[in-house]
Amino acid sequence: MLFYLLSIPNLLIQQLMSSRRKFLNDSIAGTLSLGLLGVNATVVASSETCATQRPTTKGMDKALVISTWNHGLVANDAAWQVIGKGGRAIDAVEQGVKLVEADPKVTSVGYGGLPDRDGKVTLDACIMDEKGNGGAVCFLQHIKHPISVARKVMDETPHVILAGAGALRFALDHGFEKENLLTPGAKAAWEKWKKEAAYKPIINVENHDTIGLLAMDQHGDIAGACTTSGLAYKMHGRVGDSPILGAGLFVDNEVGGATATGMGEAVLKTLGSFLVVELMRQGRTPAEACKEAVMRIIKKQKYKDIQVGYIAINKEGAYGSYCIHPGFNYALLQNGKQGVMVDADYYKG
Repeated sequence: MLFYLLSIPNLLIQQLMSSRRKFLNDSIAGTLSLGLLGVNATVVASSETCATQRPTTKGMDKALVISTWNHGLVANDAAWQVIGKGGRAIDAVEQGVKLVEADPKVTSVGYGGLPDRDGKVTLDACIMDEKGNGGAVCFLQHIKHPISVARKVMDETPHVILAGAGALRFALDHGFEKENLLTPGAKAAWEKWKKEAAYKPIINVENHDTIGLLAMDQHGDIAGACTTSGLAYKMHGRVGDSPILGAGLFVDNEVGGATATGMGEAVLKTLGSFLVVELMRQGRTPAEACKEAVMRIIKKQKYKDIQVGYIAINKEGAYGSYCIHPGFNYALLQNGKQGVMVDADYYKG
């Protein structure tokens, strides 16, 4: 082979050098010419490819949407309408949870949410994009879509959280309509509750709670959204984990994302979603990370009468979950196929 290379005429070598692009497209001649010139063929070819094509993570192969509870099925479908058309994950998660916020049959999110003990429907929400930006609102009243207000906070202010009257004024200034969110059904439930006025959390009440939604788009970017009306008949002014970045939701596009559901106080005390993402950064799978976050609650808090569940995805497109008690499930949608419900693994100790 060495003899063959040395016997190539000088004229041919000059032709090889002047026709470099032609040789890069011809594997045999390209290898020969670059071998003579001392150039790494892999680096050159990769450089030219990057100049004309955006790197992806196998496109739809890794794209997925995952969200908490049964109402996650319709939320996932709405999110997939964005992702399937090549849209961003941040737009997908917003559109997905908005569908649930507007459903009066869902009594733990948005319009139709059960009120606090004073009969006021107060909403919490947060959202995070692939760049690490986040926005949130808490103790927001009269606005059906707190997730979209949170998105406005993220996109159009230097702040992360707006609360109460300030959040409402911001929403109205940006075109959101003021509405009565207390539906007849929720009002009737509240009036019935007032007869005894006994506050006691119920595990997996009606098989729904906060909706947290995570999505990875065709570009491999991750975003998340979390929205809720909070605990039914809570003290007026109570804020849970859902609008707090790192508690109810956390996304790091280099690693993955996580979101929580259940008793917000327990999640707040452990910054559960941030913990899940950091555990994945250290090499845990999404399921392993969710389990460890739950175990932190079990080891340090009274957990017998409360439910907490986590779902998570990582940058490789893997997903997982874990909860304290049986009964928590999540919706999963991949590759545009029909969504499925998955029962989360739980603590059996």
